Amino acid sequence: MNQTVQLPVDVRAIEKMLPHRYPFLLVDRVVEFEPRKRIVAFKNVTCNEPFFTGHFPGNPVMPGVLIIEALAQAGGLLTTLTAKSEGDEREGEKLFYLVKVDNAKFTRQVVPGDRLELDVELKRVIRNMAMYAAIARVDGEQVACAEILCAEAQG
Repeated sequence: MNQTVQLPVDVRAIEKMLPHRYPFLLVDRVVEFEPRKRIVAFKNVTCNEPFFTGHFPGNPVMPGVLIIEALAQAGGLLTTLTAKSEGDEREGEKLFYLVKVDNAKFTRQVVPGDRLELDVELKRVIRNMAMYAAIARVDGEQVACAEILCAEAQG
């Protein structure tokens, strides 16, 4: 039974789909979603982020690895929302891990006050793994991109 996903998906609903919590939940809202294809989500970057204390004092910059993590979390939401839209309620109980990042590029710094747009497209699914093409933007300008592979935890 197919179910419609109501947009936007807020952080309370995201917390039911992802195991991450503060300070590592890096998706605040889902604004676009096409099952088995694409998701667009936002991360609001504020001066209160705990990583800014040490990265870098007096010149706060969001670490690139956390931008990649935010893109991977958006990919996880794409997989989970697709399953929910297709009637598989168990999908939210599955745990996925980031297993590979290819061709990561960082083209602009992300700083407090930026709204990170996470645009993730599902490229293919092989058994228990999903490959995503991911782009992060701020104000329509690309700040990072990568190919991300996630796998379902076994056991």
